[in-house]
Amino acid sequence: MYVTSGHDTEIRLTIEALVDLVNALSDVADPDGEPVDVRTLLHEHRFSRAAGASAAAIDRIEERIGAMIPTLRGLPDAEAEPTVAWINTQLAGIHITPSLTAHDGADLHIHWTPSSATFDDQAIADFLMALAQELCDHGTSRFGTCAATDCEHLFYDVTRNGSRRFCSDPRCASRTHTAEHRSRQRAT
Repeated sequence: MYVTSGHDTEIRLTIEALVDLVNALSDVADPDGEPVDVRTLLHEHRFSRAAGASAAAIDRIEERIGAMIPTLRGLPDAEAEPTVAWINTQLAGIHITPSLTAHDGADLHIHWTPSSATFDDQAIADFLMALAQELCDHGTSRFGTCAATDCEHLFYDVTRNGSRRFCSDPRCASRTHTAEHRSRQRAT
């Protein structure tokens, strides 16, 4: 796994939360998709303020990320220049005032927004700043689309050799590997 510092870990965890949120919200468009519990998803990804955030703030996160889905799902094939411009445009809409803080048992970390910011502004700022740092460090090379034939989920690859092919749903890799195995068996 590619992790060299606590800062890298925080970026990775934030981007993984964003990817899971994008995939979950994308699935809502599927008539058979399960409803997304954005609050729980964020809380499970260490967004400690999610538990106490207002329903309106959670709804705004869902709406704001929903509006970003086409761009975020396009990251695996995105060119750097338009992606930089998109992130800068998104960041321009948020009041960013970085400060160091430790709360709720968490280690010292950066909050990008003032303490008075709504939870949705804080979460969106965290996502955008993690994407900005990733773009500076690695471009969009670590983003991919699941290789399973019936899945279009986004993934974030932190393997050393960039070999990840599937999203976090283990069924995608299993179905694909089973189909490949059966195909090889028929060929022999």
